[in-house]
Amino acid sequence: MSPFAVKAIQLLLSLSFLIVLHELGHFIPAKLFKTRVEKFYLFFDVKFSLFKKKIGETVYGIGWLPLGGYVKISGMIDESMDKEQMAQPPQPWEFRSKPAWQRLIIMLGGVTVNIIVGFVIYMGILYVYGRNITTNDDLPQGFAVTEQFKEYGFQDGDQILSINGEPLDDVLEINRYIFVRDVSKVEVKHADGSIEIIEVPEDAGSKMFESGIMPAFTPRQGTIIDSVWADYPAQKAGVLVADKIVSINGQEVQYLDEFQKIAEANKGNENIVVIARGNQLDTLKIIPDDKGTFGITFSNEKLRSQLGQTKIEYTLGESIVGGFGFGYNTFRDYVAQFKYVFTKKGATQVGGFGAIGNLFPDVWDWQSFWATTALISIILAFMNILPIPALDGGHVMFLLYEIVTGRKPNDKFMEYAQMVGFFILIALVLFANGNDIYRWLFE
Repeated sequence: MSPFAVKAIQLLLSLSFLIVLHELGHFIPAKLFKTRVEKFYLFFDVKFSLFKKKIGETVYGIGWLPLGGYVKISGMIDESMDKEQMAQPPQPWEFRSKPAWQRLIIMLGGVTVNIIVGFVIYMGILYVYGRNITTNDDLPQGFAVTEQFKEYGFQDGDQILSINGEPLDDVLEINRYIFVRDVSKVEVKHADGSIEIIEVPEDAGSKMFESGIMPAFTPRQGTIIDSVWADYPAQKAGVLVADKIVSINGQEVQYLDEFQKIAEANKGNENIVVIARGNQLDTLKIIPDDKGTFGITFSNEKLRSQLGQTKIEYTLGESIVGGFGFGYNTFRDYVAQFKYVFTKKGATQVGGFGAIGNLFPDVWDWQSFWATTALISIILAFMNILPIPALDGGHVMFLLYEIVTGRKPNDKFMEYAQMVGFFILIALVLFANGNDIYRWLFE
């Protein structure tokens, strides 16, 4: 099965699971408050359904358009725009006849379930799989640091000791902390053994995003070649898999970042590369292509397999506490990075189903599947609570207005608001998926 198919199946399975649970979050309180639910659908049934069956007063079904799902609640102005029903006198079983606090609980149910599901999945992952972290002991060569962050005082080979005075369990989280959290001081141990506290500017995260420095810190790795691309300059020059680059243009290199820096400075020109093959040294002349590409990749997979060697096991109680903390931090960090969407560059980074699908690995792995599903569940919770008409957050916004002022927005206003919100959502979906298509074609 192709990697694309594996990602697509995981995406469909994950979204189906989360959509059904989200809609149950509306369905259950609606039934508890004796509100009639006319439809419960996975995906949208525009013109026809793939499956439907009426049980009691509710039609359960699967639509053909996989853009979400819905429950149709009697007496509610929603995406169905059922004006005929709303023109009739209110009935006791209708949404509009219920007290505002009950309607608020019904509307918050989906988001609440998505938050709970995300947290519970994280708890389950910690209990079943534990957690692999990377400590400084697991990363003896430290980090390779981008040039911009060297201006702050960081150096290649640094090890991260603490952030704002607190040690990091997983040193690989340094990038996420600087990107979305309030980091002012980072204590590092340089390659020469000296220890320094470096002050980080408040706008360091924004600079990371705007300049495309993602990540700013990468685990330092050697120069053993993992693969050689067919018909690229390196292969034509005689480079083989497992060769180790010893020097380039007369300068010795131990690490990939050193090689990349020298190669970048000589971009487009001939490079004299000395490689070690077994016990022999060989000198090759390589002229990269117009884009500066040699056509080689290094031992990324081998490097990743060496990271995260410290495994933490969790008891049931510890997994509940740890999963809650993990879920909270995931939600907080996602909300924090949402501000970048409103920048010029951020708008181009918005993605649709393609971007979501790429969150999944290209081989089936249950731990990764559930971790990604938990992340998507938390993202769905946040996106759904945004105060946009046609989303749960839009309904909540109007209900809070009603509770505070004691005045209910009239039906005509709600109809127009729903239409505006619906068109906003369609525009966002088209824009996000258009970005996916553009990146697929041109990047």
